[in-house]
Amino acid sequence: MKGFKFLPYKKIDQLPKTAGVYAFSAKKGVFYIGKAINIKERVKNHFNQPTHRDNLFIKDVKKVGFFETNSEIEALLIEAKLIKKYQPKFNIIWRDDKNYFYVAISKEDLPRVYITHQPQLKINYIGPFVDGTALKKTLRLLRRVFPYYTVKKHSPTPCLWCHLKLCPGPNPNKGEYKKNIRNLVSVLKGKKQEVLKNLKKEMKSASLNNDFEKAAKTRDQIFALEKTLAHSRILNAVTPQPDFSDYKKTEKELKKILKIKTGISRIEGYDVSNIQGKEATASMVVFINGRPEKNLYRKFKIKTIKSPNDIAMIKEALNRRLLHNEWQFPDLILIDGGKAQLNAALNCKWQMANDKLSELTRVVALAKRKNEFFIEGKNEPVLLKSLPGEISNLILQIRDEAHDFAIRYHKYLRKKELFGTIK
Repeated sequence: MKGFKFLPYKKIDQLPKTAGVYAFSAKKGVFYIGKAINIKERVKNHFNQPTHRDNLFIKDVKKVGFFETNSEIEALLIEAKLIKKYQPKFNIIWRDDKNYFYVAISKEDLPRVYITHQPQLKINYIGPFVDGTALKKTLRLLRRVFPYYTVKKHSPTPCLWCHLKLCPGPNPNKGEYKKNIRNLVSVLKGKKQEVLKNLKKEMKSASLNNDFEKAAKTRDQIFALEKTLAHSRILNAVTPQPDFSDYKKTEKELKKILKIKTGISRIEGYDVSNIQGKEATASMVVFINGRPEKNLYRKFKIKTIKSPNDIAMIKEALNRRLLHNEWQFPDLILIDGGKAQLNAALNCKWQMANDKLSELTRVVALAKRKNEFFIEGKNEPVLLKSLPGEISNLILQIRDEAHDFAIRYHKYLRKKELFGTIK
């Protein structure tokens, strides 16, 4: 694997718009490494919308390095490899051993694969990885290509994962299983081409020996691996985390846009998550003066709607929330959705016999497809990108937080439905 290509930091407009890994360098070498779906946009975010962490080093950047990859998964794997190689100062400062992620391969007759924070001598491990969420997604995708165990002892009968073709089953061919684990390890170490080359040799050999069943199985494995590594989305587009130490400036701009004179301290964001109406959930996230207050977050299991109807679900969640007079009322409510979701939220607000809520709380909605921003009292939406940077960043952060919180609860309920009580 070759190293980074470097550019002077003043030439970041020449960076590629592809997935890959980037690095910041000064006289003493590389001091920060990150990955991105779009290298150019991610690096520009560091300079244009610096966070508290960025401010510690951004002034010292002399060169920006980049390493292009063919996919997001490759970016994740190569980031881990380069962090291990360069030991960049600021990556290490912000993450001790407990905060990095490692893929563990147990030293057993039939090795298990799992994620750990603290590698031990009794296991083989690959890492360190920075992004735990992307790593989990990657392992789930690769498990389709190379099924593996995650538990010490398999039941004598096929499990749920067996039916999903993600587990080798109670009586696997040991040689085939160990070969799959070796291939999985090689892919996680960034040796994709080597694995594909070996699989193609196996397919050709099986075909020459008239073992067409094995040849077809290996061919399917090759196609699945190529598709997974080329097209899977595992990275979240990074919304820059703005520095809200001067929230008053942001609040002032927001009041201008909403055409109100009252303060905007508490903002609540709402989203729903369901599959065809099943195990439907809604989330409520709370931001105080531009910062998330996770102890105030609330989640709702939708009770009255059994079919896919996001608008009705939003109404149920808001009606239930607004019955809680003991919770401080928000200055602004942000709904994930368009005009219909905005109107549903306004109906909830107007039905409440509470003058303070009606007069002081404003409602807005953000539609995903074009990031159209719908504002209470305005007929037409405005594009979020046309608003000041600090406003668009705040709105996106709240929307994304509500979305993630709703999905996490929805996944929990689905697992509970499948497997029973979850500790």
